Amino acid sequence: MSEPNLWWLAVGALVALELLTGTFYLLMLGLGAAAAALAAHVGASVTAQLVWASLVGGGAVAVWHLRRSRGRSEPLAQANPNVNLDIGEVVQIGAWSPDGTAQVHYRGAAWTAIHRTGISPIPGAHRVAEMVGNRLLVDKS
Repeated sequence: MSEPNLWWLAVGALVALELLTGTFYLLMLGLGAAAAALAAHVGASVTAQLVWASLVGGGAVAVWHLRRSRGRSEPLAQANPNVNLDIGEVVQIGAWSPDGTAQVHYRGAAWTAIHRTGISPIPGAHRVAEMVGNRLLVDKS
């Protein structure tokens, strides 16, 4: 079997593995294998093919990793409404305890609500900003 065919089989295997695992980085490595296959088609040596596979595949992985890490502005899970559907919901607080907590009825159960540090608690409508353990961190709405 010719060298380009081996590289194309590697591309197919990497894409199939990515479809099974959902790891996007395998597609980037597949790009490197495709670059090596193209290099093999033009008659490059095995060493040059490996260099192309490493540079393109490794470079694509590095670029994708840097792009994802810089663009990550998503909040942590306890404050992310995509993870916790309680974030953003409104609760009514009748009175705050001296220890800075309040008991609220939310979703048919009793919850303990807390407020942010440095904010004076006042009764009324509050919006759930974050889940801290099994307590609701609320902001005045």
